[in-house]
Amino acid sequence: MAKPEVCGTRQVGNSASKSVIETVNGSHRFTITGYSLAKGMGSGKYIPSDVFTVGGFDWAIYFYPDGKNPEDNSVYVSVFIALASEGSDVRALFELTLIDQSGKGKHKVHSHFDRALEGGPYTLKYRGSMWGYKRFLRRNALEASDYIKDDCLIMQCTVGVVRARREGPKLFSISVPPSDMGHSLKDLLESEIGCDIVFQVGDETFKAHKLVLAARSLVFKAQFFGLVGDRNISKTVVEDIEPSIFKAMLLFIYTDTLPNVSDIMDNPSLCTSTIMIQHLLAAADRYDLKRLRLLCQSKLSEEINPSTVATTLALADQHQCQELKAICLKFIANPENLRGMCL
Repeated sequence: MAKPEVCGTRQVGNSASKSVIETVNGSHRFTITGYSLAKGMGSGKYIPSDVFTVGGFDWAIYFYPDGKNPEDNSVYVSVFIALASEGSDVRALFELTLIDQSGKGKHKVHSHFDRALEGGPYTLKYRGSMWGYKRFLRRNALEASDYIKDDCLIMQCTVGVVRARREGPKLFSISVPPSDMGHSLKDLLESEIGCDIVFQVGDETFKAHKLVLAARSLVFKAQFFGLVGDRNISKTVVEDIEPSIFKAMLLFIYTDTLPNVSDIMDNPSLCTSTIMIQHLLAAADRYDLKRLRLLCQSKLSEEINPSTVATTLALADQHQCQELKAICLKFIANPENLRGMCL
């Protein structure tokens, strides 16, 4: 007896994709100065704008002061947008705006974007294809309007090139971790591997790498590799700076981040944190560390209070930190803040 056949289903993998159709938009402002001198060019002759690029194609605005068609007999001005580069079947949306120079905002706008659903984007078949208006505006109406001021008129053109892109599931992906260069350089500093310069700062010494310091600070670059520098120097004494501040500055040079105060001082308070940042700002100015200067100013501006504003203001004035100085003065100008200040 024959065995009956067994029918079943076979599972297949599911898949999906998406096509996104969008426009790549760009605008160009075209100013014509000496409009009255352009009249009389003759119909069909135009003033071109400079070429501008949108969506990978070049475009230009053509303004016909005597109209594009001879039959209009200079009654109308014509304006067109032309494809100025090689291309075929380029689909795009357009907008032409004649700017009202009275400041009232009554611009004359012809927009294809608003009518895109009626017939879809316009297709330009080849280089030189144009979209626009043969009868854009009556010339006598233009010359009596606020569109012309001081014999000058301004047009704004917007082009939206239609592009399609396909989105599908990513079958494979490789995770890339954030940069750890700062951590690596900090480890290099702390390990003292390859160090070739020793700084004597008060009772403490700090080892570092001349090349790293020179790459980060023009002052160190001049000191070690400049015309009057000494690239063979192996030890130098630093005066008028606290060891903890110099250590903080070194950490910034190697990590490009404002060091944590707890890494520099034991049991720091808000007051000691502010004092450290104030001294670090002075060190940044001394060694031309522009980013550190800005980081310190930002931190000090956040921590301004009645007890710190006077010293921060003096520091800002001494080191030409104009934004920080302005913030301090604004803080002092508030009567509510003055109540907590000891003058």
